[in-house]
Parts: sequence; C-alpha cells; structure tokens
Amino acid sequence: LDFFRGFYVDEKLIGNLASMSTSERIKAIQKMTETMKKKREIRNKVLKEVTKKSRHRNNQFSCCTQCLQGTVVSFRRFGNRLSEYFHQLQLWHKTLKIIGAEFGTSVRSYFIFLKWLLTFNIFSFLINFSFITIPQLVAAEPNNLSFTGLELFTGAGYFQETVLYYGFYTNATIGKIENGPSYNMQLAYIFTIGIYFVICFLILLFSMAKSFCRNFINPQAYSGNASKLLCTWDFNITNEKAVKLKQKNLSTQIKEDLTEVNREALHFSVSERVVRIVIHLVSWAASLGTAVAVCAGVYFLSINNLKLFVKGHENDLKSQAPMLVLPIVVSLLNTFIPFFYSWLGHLERFQTPGHQIYVTITRNVILKMSIVGILCYYWLNVVAASESQDCWETLVGQDIYRLVLVDFMFCLLGSFFGEFLRRIVGTTVCMSLGLPEFDIGRNVLDLIYAQTLTWIGILFSPLLPGIQMISFSIVFYVKKVSLMMNCQPPRKVWRTAQMTTSFMFLLFFPSFLGVLSVIGVTVWRLKPSEECGPFRGLSSMYAAVSEWIKILENYTASKWVVWIYHNLITSELFFFILTVLVLIITYIYWKIIEGRKTMTKLLQKQIIN
Repeated sequence: LDFFRGFYVDEKLIGNLASMSTSERIKAIQKMTETMKKKREIRNKVLKEVTKKSRHRNNQFSCCTQCLQGTVVSFRRFGNRLSEYFHQLQLWHKTLKIIGAEFGTSVRSYFIFLKWLLTFNIFSFLINFSFITIPQLVAAEPNNLSFTGLELFTGAGYFQETVLYYGFYTNATIGKIENGPSYNMQLAYIFTIGIYFVICFLILLFSMAKSFCRNFINPQAYSGNASKLLCTWDFNITNEKAVKLKQKNLSTQIKEDLTEVNREALHFSVSERVVRIVIHLVSWAASLGTAVAVCAGVYFLSINNLKLFVKGHENDLKSQAPMLVLPIVVSLLNTFIPFFYSWLGHLERFQTPGHQIYVTITRNVILKMSIVGILCYYWLNVVAASESQDCWETLVGQDIYRLVLVDFMFCLLGSFFGEFLRRIVGTTVCMSLGLPEFDIGRNVLDLIYAQTLTWIGILFSPLLPGIQMISFSIVFYVKKVSLMMNCQPPRKVWRTAQMTTSFMFLLFFPSFLGVLSVIGVTVWRLKPSEECGPFRGLSSMYAAVSEWIKILENYTASKWVVWIYHNLITSELFFFILTVLVLIITYIYWKIIEGRKTMTKLLQKQIIN
C-alpha cells in the first residue's frame, strides 16, 4: 500500500512539474529536500513527460508549422556549431591558455598584446593594399632596375621603383576605360590613411576605456576569490588534457589573488627611507641622463649618415649600405640600455614585482620615444629641407624600413643571446643564476617601439604594415618557443589585471598621439617633393583635399559634401562639441559599468552566503 501511495505521489509530482515553465520547474526541484541523485531522477522523469506532451501537441500541428519549426531549429543548431568552430579557430587561443597556465597572467598579457597589434597591422595592410596599391599596380610601368638581393636589407635599389614607397605612386587620375570611371590617387592616398588613423583612434580609445573600467574602477567584482574557487569550473570539460590545463590555470590565478591579498606593507626606519629615496633619485638621474646622451648621439649620427649618402649616387647600393649604420646603432642602444634599466630596478629593491616592472617600462618609454622623437625631427626638418634629395619622402620610407628590419633581427637575436645562452650559463656554468625570467617590460616596449615606427612609416611606405605583420607573426612563435624552453615562471606570483590596460595606454599615449602629431605636420605643413609621389606640385598634401572641394562646389549634387567640409571638418566649434559629447558618453558608460559591477558583487555575496 505504501508503495502504490508513493508511486501515486511521484506521478502527481511529475505531472505538476511538467505543467510548469522551465524556470519555475528548476526552482521547484532545487527547493526539494532530497538527495542530488533523487533530484536527477525526478528531473529526468519530468523531461520525459514534457517530451511526451510536446509530441502529442506536435501531432496536432499542421505540416507547414512543423517544417517551419524544423527549419528554425536547424538554423539554430547550425549557428551554434558555426560559433563553436570559429571559437576553436581563434588565433593562438590554445597557445595563450597554455602560457597562462604555465607562466601566469603577467606573461600571457604580453602575448595577448602582441596578438592585438598583429590584428592592427593586418587591418592596415588590407586597407592600404586594396585602395592604394592595387590601383597603382594597374597603371604602373615596368621596373627596369635589377634585383641583387641587397635591397632586402637596405630597402633601396630595386625597391625604390616599386609600390613599397611613396615616390612610386602617380599623381594622375587612373582610368583604363575611356569615358569610364576614374580613380583619383591623391584623394585615395590621403583618405585611406586618414580614415585608417581615425578607426585606430576609436578602437584604441574604446579598448582602453573598456579595459580601464574592468580592471581599475572595481576589479574585485571580476576577481572575487570565493567565486573564482567555487563557481568558475566548467563541467562541460571532459578531455583529460583540457582538465589539467584548466586546473593549472585556475591554480595560478588563485595564487596571484592570494599573493595580492596577503601582501604586507614593509615598515622602514628614517635612515632606511632616506637611503631608498637617494637610490631612487640617483637611478632616475642616471636613466634620464642616459636617454639625453643617446638622443644626442643618434642625432649627430643621422646628420653624418645623410652627408655620406648625399656624396654618393642615390641609386648605387654600395653608397647606401652605410645607411645601415644608423638602424644598427639605434637597435644596439634599444637592446642594451634596457638591461641597464633592469639593473637599476633590481638595485632599487621595490616591494612588489609590479612596481619594478612599471618603473622599468616608464624609463624605457622615455628612452624609446626620445629616440623616435629625435629621428622624426631629423626627417621632417633636415631630410625634408635637403635640396639635394629629389624625393625626400622615399628616403624617409627607406630609413623607417631599415629601422623596422634591423629591430626585428635584434629581437630574434635577443631571444637567442638573452634567453637561450642565459639558460645555458644558468644551468651549466653558474648554477646559482638558474633559469631566466621573461622580461615583460622590455619585450612590451619593443612591440610599442616597432608599432610606432610602422604607424609613422605608413605615409611614406604604404606596405610597411605587411612587413610588420610578418615580423610580428614570427616574433610570436619565436618568443613562445624561447619562453617554453628557456624561461621559468616568475618567482613572485602576482596578479596583473591592470597590465593590459597600461599597455594600451602606452600605445595610445605617447605612441599613437605622437604619431598623429608627426603625420599632421607632414600633411599640413611640409611641402611635398616636386618630382615624385601623388602630391607632387602641391603646396602641401592637404591641398589636394582643398582643390577637390573647390571642384565639388560647381556641382549641385555635391553641395552637402562642401557643407560638411566647411561647417564640420574645418570648424573648431564642431570638434569642441564633439569632445564634450565624447567625455559625457564616456562618463555615462563608466557609471553603467560601475553599476553592473556593483550588482555582480552583490550577487557574489549572495552566492557565498
């Protein structure tokens, strides 16, 4: 009798649960005072009952309704499978997970930043190649110069008469069909590069604001220790390797969080504080003095190299070979002086690894941006004013090409000598040294320096992002192999959620804003060469836009373009209002994000309780 009574109760319970909505059914099963095994049995019975009822209803539907539902379900399944497939094809997704599990989020942030810069260069290359290079190839004349192979290092000779450099592009309107559509190379050149920089500005601004909101305003809402321990495991993972990788990754993140929570403030005596302040002041004086000396040396070396180049024949590769001295010296300085800065950081004995890395990065930023600044001054004030150069834009493009190429070579050599040989010495000759650690600050600044050169060189060498795209891809794999074979995880585990935001900020300022200043001076102030390039014969590159607007004033259908140009593009009031609106939207966005994080934090507390 008890058996039949229990069976009747179960059937009634299952019938009641089957009649509920999905959310109500889940809540009802969760509130039951039964074991997990019993709850699973009830859930399975309810699902069978729901399936029976749905089949009974489906039999009553018409054939068209069934076909429509089947089509919707098929498309939904296809979309889910397609999204999973593209997620698996995401560039270096598995590699980044392995790096994060083995070496922590601090090292992984470098590779994420490298991947992010690679996407910038792919985007830039596709835009420049589509709207600038392909039209020029259609109208280009054959290159009569011979290729010797030395051009790969000097960037001169055969490459000088190719689409690699500014001077090869025509100033004529390209049209292969009579009375057909034509292509204005002047407008295509300046608008393509201008729109690319506008898109980069917006992407950088949005990414930096999003990362800042996530990591600085209320970081605990995203990194609660209890929720990370209790609520982050993905039970869909069944593969043994994936389970071990997830365990190691989660363990590393919890270690980083616990290290930050358990960090104790050190207390120093008055004399120790004075000594530490003196050491910091001396270190900063030494680093700034080194940067000033380096800039002076690079400037005088640039002047002497230009004199040597002018004495020779411009198309003679042997006379251009000495121009490799400048990029080699610059790369040597960028390679060895950061080691001096790292030594200063160890001498100062910061309380946390994060402070030491940020100070080292700041000093390296000052060094590298000073070198780039003095080179830009040399290009825009010395090379552009040199009357002996027929095409100063191409000469600047060649200089930047050599700097990018030599910097890439030194990056590869740095991985070999700085990490591989260091591992050999630390494991065989001097065992006390041990394995080297991955120098995040130095490697990140190398990426920012290389990207800054690429952005400056886009105007003078439109295909330079393609070269940088190849070099960044090679650097990723070389650094990954060197990291796995030669380096050890950081001795002091620490959380670095804010580091990616700092990388983006350094890329935005001073790198990107400095590049915009250089491009602005070149486009608005400097006079283009008279014998080469798409802007030959004009007072400035921007004069091409002004002349185009004058032509559009004669057409009634283009009056709206003229109105936008006069009332928006050239209006200071418009940009002031736009800036105010951007600031207001950014403030509202931050408030929304902060509210969401507060709600997330409250939900986490409820889960813990």
